[in-house]
Amino acid sequence: MANTPYPQSYYAASANEVPPRPVLQGEVETDVCVIGAGYTGLSSALFLLENGFRVTVLEAAKVGFGASGRNGGQIVNSYSRDIDVIERSVGPQQAQLLGQMAFEGGRIIRERVAKYQIQCDLKDGGVFAALNSKHMGHLESQKRLWERYGHTQLELLDEHRIREVVACDNYVGGLLDMSGGHIHPLNLALGEAAAVESLGGTIYEQSAAVRIERGANPVVHTAEGRVRAKFIIVAGNAYLGNLVPELAAKSMPCGTQVITTAPLGDEVAKTLLPQDYCVEDCNYLLDYYRLTSDKRLIFGGGVVYGARDPANIEAIIRPKMLKAFPQLKNVKIDYAWTGNFLLTLSRLPQVGRLGDNIYYSQGCSGHGVTYTHLAGKVLAEALRGQAERFDAFADLPHYPFPGGQMLRTPFAALGAWYYGLRDKFGM
Repeated sequence: MANTPYPQSYYAASANEVPPRPVLQGEVETDVCVIGAGYTGLSSALFLLENGFRVTVLEAAKVGFGASGRNGGQIVNSYSRDIDVIERSVGPQQAQLLGQMAFEGGRIIRERVAKYQIQCDLKDGGVFAALNSKHMGHLESQKRLWERYGHTQLELLDEHRIREVVACDNYVGGLLDMSGGHIHPLNLALGEAAAVESLGGTIYEQSAAVRIERGANPVVHTAEGRVRAKFIIVAGNAYLGNLVPELAAKSMPCGTQVITTAPLGDEVAKTLLPQDYCVEDCNYLLDYYRLTSDKRLIFGGGVVYGARDPANIEAIIRPKMLKAFPQLKNVKIDYAWTGNFLLTLSRLPQVGRLGDNIYYSQGCSGHGVTYTHLAGKVLAEALRGQAERFDAFADLPHYPFPGGQMLRTPFAALGAWYYGLRDKFGM
């Protein structure tokens, strides 16, 4: 039997202790079988359990093994494509619903942390940093847009003010969102898993779903067992493989890289990010960074289309870190890892139903920490017969990548090269 451990990341090395979870053996019956113990699956399971459903979660590796336990740990509101893009492509009623939900995921995270006393180093405050006047104009428009949907915890930062929150000379200004913030992402997932179990849910690890037997009472098969259910929620995202071929056709796994420094000490850390906010810049191929609770700098960026693992992650990301903080040139990098997220052509999430009883959400497109928590609530509502918000996502138009699965990676990489040039020249 395969035993897939966590990647050698800072998060895995600093994770809270949890009890071992069983491998599925034999047959079990449940109301809902959730495939994937990342944020989408765990959020769905929690909302369903809180509403009286019996829930069984199948995880191919370990809780939070995928993007949920490897990401930058930043709580960022809205979607990978913002509400103005949605307004231009769908009707006003659908846009209004999606706009109202754009800031809900962060609230759900905070509610979960408080209700279940999850220890995940939650901190408030996130900064969008502008590298040029075009970026600053975009942030001014973003502030007006978000305020139109009732999101008011925002402050525009001029060139002087941003120096007070980020010790980087590259920025001309920024936007501070105090409802943003950051967390230890793997510990958040582990805490949510413990909450699932406290409500009577069962999580099986090292229990990959290998086949779904569709029908009125679907069955999910693993190597050593099977789950009979009334409903299935597919929440594998970039790690789903070809389990559901219809979902693979309109999405593409992509990799992003993250490094973590050795501990910097309180004094140095405070000079970099005095208020301990997290930061992401406004480039298409953006960089993002924040401090950990033990005063390391986590710095991420870059995209590898097709989810290949680069041979030397530090060589890719360290120059980006030093461009922002040249004073760290002699600091040792203790951890470097990659993780996959699922990209859609529209960069909006794909939500829907296959037949009458298989539900899915996927394709956060690099913007998943908040959205996945919202998705769990929306999926649970749909299973309870309240489908208005589910339908608002399900009705979003989605298209296959040009060239099909064989050519989607080079076409996407070509697009990224073009936008990378625009980033470089401030276009």
